[in-house]
Amino acid sequence: MQTIEQSMDDFIDKYLKPIEKNWQPSDFLPDTTDMDFADQVEEIQGQAKEMDYDLFVVLIGDCVTEEALPSYESWLMSVVGVDNAGRNGWSQWVRAWTAEENRHGDLLNKYLYLSGRVNMREFEITVQYLLNDGFDIGTDRDPYRNFVYTSFQELATNISHRRVASQVKKLGNKQLAKMCGVIAADEMRHANAYSHFVQRIFEIDPSEMMLAFEDMMRKKIVMPAVFLRQSGQEKGDLFSHFSFAAQRVNVYTTQDYIDILAGLVKDWDIENISGLNDAGKKARDYLVTLAPRLRRIAERAKIPTKEYEFKWVTR
Repeated sequence: MQTIEQSMDDFIDKYLKPIEKNWQPSDFLPDTTDMDFADQVEEIQGQAKEMDYDLFVVLIGDCVTEEALPSYESWLMSVVGVDNAGRNGWSQWVRAWTAEENRHGDLLNKYLYLSGRVNMREFEITVQYLLNDGFDIGTDRDPYRNFVYTSFQELATNISHRRVASQVKKLGNKQLAKMCGVIAADEMRHANAYSHFVQRIFEIDPSEMMLAFEDMMRKKIVMPAVFLRQSGQEKGDLFSHFSFAAQRVNVYTTQDYIDILAGLVKDWDIENISGLNDAGKKARDYLVTLAPRLRRIAERAKIPTKEYEFKWVTR
């Protein structure tokens, strides 16, 4: 962590954007001072009503996930090598990354409020529960496992936002498509950064990095919203229904999970990494054969076709 930190200024310049040059939520939302503000809101509401129920649910769930950002910052600040109390390179990265990610929830929250199709109180209860319940992604304070997780998760959120953008664009909702598109672009930049961190660790400490990658894939990468719930439910009751909705509209599927794994194995050149001890070699062998095995299992999986009634949505 200390070795990689020496290049942190370069990483921040490469993978994050200057604040005053970056987009802000107000760039994509109606200006309340415009004379035609009410007309713009009416257009948003009309387009929201045209969205498929499951697709709209996924949009809301994606927003909930983005709104739980304080949990993600506090989690990363606890990672070994990140100086929470000071201003070392890693803490600067976490703060700058958080500042970029924070705009995502702000933008989608305001859009959902204007859409007129969301029970905002139920939505807000879900957000508060997600922050209150915390999350357990199996990384503890280990930076290697955390960077495997963030590399994977940023790619997953890129896919989800990008697919929503593509589908709503086909419906003629160019405004929402742009919103989800710019969020997806942020997620891709962030995924590239965390993937780069892992590549650097493989150069410095290949066996331990390989074991961390293996461990995370044996546990399976869980989504940040794995404890999702709404009013009257227990922790985690809602996540499977949200996941099924995402799969029914092909926003994020089991195949996407496997494709991300296969992509990371290829990008990190896992098959050809040298300098491994015996445990590292066994971990490498497991990882290079994992995606094909998961594909065979996924072919037998069935997704419920019936929509679940979410309290977030007013029909």
